[in-house]
Amino acid sequence: MLIRLGYEIAIECPQPTPFISLVDVHADRQHDIKRQTRVLTSPTVPTSTYRDLFGNQCRRFVAPGGTFRILYDAAIWDSGQPDEENTLAGEVAVDRLPDECLGYLLGSRYCETDHMSNLAWSLFGHVPPGWARVRAICDYVHNRLSFGYGYARATRTAAQAHEERVGVCRDFAHLAVTLCRCMNIPARYVNGYLGDIGVPADPAPMDFNAWFEAFLGGKWYTFDARHNMRRIGRVVVARGRDATDVPLLHSFGQHRLTKFKVWTYEQRDEHEPMHRRRMDRTVAARALA
Repeated sequence: MLIRLGYEIAIECPQPTPFISLVDVHADRQHDIKRQTRVLTSPTVPTSTYRDLFGNQCRRFVAPGGTFRILYDAAIWDSGQPDEENTLAGEVAVDRLPDECLGYLLGSRYCETDHMSNLAWSLFGHVPPGWARVRAICDYVHNRLSFGYGYARATRTAAQAHEERVGVCRDFAHLAVTLCRCMNIPARYVNGYLGDIGVPADPAPMDFNAWFEAFLGGKWYTFDARHNMRRIGRVVVARGRDATDVPLLHSFGQHRLTKFKVWTYEQRDEHEPMHRRRMDRTVAARALA
């Protein structure tokens, strides 16, 4: 199946402001992209990319003062299969974990393992280790927190989400990641596209989604405490210890977000036109208006 995805973001800056964005499709899925535009900006500015410590593709640019827009559109191949499930996947003893997994056992900015360790062991210490334990953590987080866009708060940590019992998808992911790490299960935060494919359409505006991956049986598996079900059509953008490592936009100065539009859906018409690949400054400004 083909998934159409992309974004349009508009910001206002009082003066020229450097940015780093993490909204490019992850390297793991770049080979699945069938058609895409380049990243379009209005006004046109040069951008460059680099890989961060977690393997994410980061894009650097300087937004000029005033209104600035950035747009991307693509069609990507997807198997159409739901998230992989392996109920036999067991936990890997800490002393046998690959070196690259060890950092995902530690506390981080939004995942305070030191605050939540005793609670985690009291809740999940009796659950069979491995897949069943991670599923139990997802069930707990899903039932503990109430989802609502009005609950969004950029500074909320996993412990605070647990206490307040509310949050958005990043809070569900942070809490589940924290509880997994407390149980010595490596867990990492994931940000990406997740459309309403194979499920009833959500009337709320589309957004990027957050979920997490746990290391079981020698590989990383996808889990989603917010939806708490296997889903179709996830496209990873970035992975990290928590949301600190994968901000959609990181600015080095003041800015105001004026437009944030995301789309991701199954494209049934393979000949559906893409945005034009080459645009001069005037045409790009009109297309992004």
